Amino acid sequence: MHAALELIGEDLKNVELQFRQDLQSDVPLIRKVGEYVLSSGGKRIRPALLLLSAKLCGYAGDRHIPLASVIEFIHTATLLHDDVVDNANLRRGLASANTLWGNEASVLVGDFLFSKSFSLMVAAGNLDILRVLSGATTMIAEGEVLQLLCTSDLDMTEPRYIEVVRNKTAVLLSAACQAGAILGSASPEQETALSEYGMDLGVAFQLMDDILDYVADEDEFGKSIGHDLEEGKITLPLIHTLLNCSQEEREQIADVIEKEILEQQDFQNVISLVHRYGGIEYTVSAAHAYVDRSKAALTRFPDSPGKHALLELADYVLTRAK
Repeated sequence: MHAALELIGEDLKNVELQFRQDLQSDVPLIRKVGEYVLSSGGKRIRPALLLLSAKLCGYAGDRHIPLASVIEFIHTATLLHDDVVDNANLRRGLASANTLWGNEASVLVGDFLFSKSFSLMVAAGNLDILRVLSGATTMIAEGEVLQLLCTSDLDMTEPRYIEVVRNKTAVLLSAACQAGAILGSASPEQETALSEYGMDLGVAFQLMDDILDYVADEDEFGKSIGHDLEEGKITLPLIHTLLNCSQEEREQIADVIEKEILEQQDFQNVISLVHRYGGIEYTVSAAHAYVDRSKAALTRFPDSPGKHALLELADYVLTRAK
């Protein structure tokens, strides 16, 4: 992310300060939980996308900082809710908020962050941006419910899974890019291009995350490896494996998915099948294809440092660890 940090490093620092300022509340626990999640790491890709998109479109005002903070508010709220739904005990290598303060506090602080996001969006005074970001939050909620409905579904298809990913993960990256374009008074064609860039980048982002559940080192990855499998999440590496394995192997995977608690051998058996049938390679190839599509969307913009940074950010997604 070198090119991106060169362009917006100072802005990202200001976003951090804005986030902490916006967390102010008469209820101390809200600030405590919010700051804990904020300080636990993360690459700030979503606010970076808004800042870079605004810069690409020639924006020279000061509203990009509070709006980038709103993007991170929304993302943080989804993290708090996700960890409760997934019974996660780690987030970015640290104890998750629900592990420290309980599910009730995590859900309610997440609700506060969502509500505060809308107050901040209204204060920004741009109805087009409010429309984009409010639409994104609705899609995120739909994606969460859709993922829940698809839990442990061995008949999950790739198109259906990509629909979940678009709604649950990619839409916020797309909205961040589109909001930046609106700030910069981009043409309708350029606004659409940045929205498409963010959506395809978001899909690639999630596909690489799916791979890490099967191949990463837990200390490096920052959350429990195999957690997706234990929660019954049928992601693309497993979808590809299920399409190509034998009926006996499919039944073996089904037995593992149905277990509430996985033993190490269960996980190793599924990993072995995923590798045998090329699930990792297939998913990496799919992620590369989405990154290529995201970069192609930027052809509607002339060369500039902002465009170069967005192209570099797309390549970075293929090597990232969330």
